[in-house]
Amino acid sequence: MCRNIRPLNNFEPPATPDEVHAAALQYVRKVAGTTKPSQANEEAFTRAVEAVAAITTDLLDHLVTTAPPKDREAERLKAQARAAKRYGVEVAS
Repeated sequence: MCRNIRPLNNFEPPATPDEVHAAALQYVRKVAGTTKPSQANEEAFTRAVEAVAAITTDLLDHLVTTAPPKDREAERLKAQARAAKRYGVEVAS
């Protein structure tokens, strides 16, 4: 599950609220050990996702870097190349 959490810092344009929420959801799923909580745990699960997303947004807003912003398309192509090498398959661009 955690390999789906992508770095969100130092991109142009900055991470969207949807990207932050998706990362928070993956994190909470990993910690909880489930992809879908039971009805009894749904409220706690949802609160945790919202809290992690809020803290992540705050972190991203306050991080400072001197590196130039990364390009999303270039990072996507690099990830595809790594996956192709890892799994030995052709990747369509």
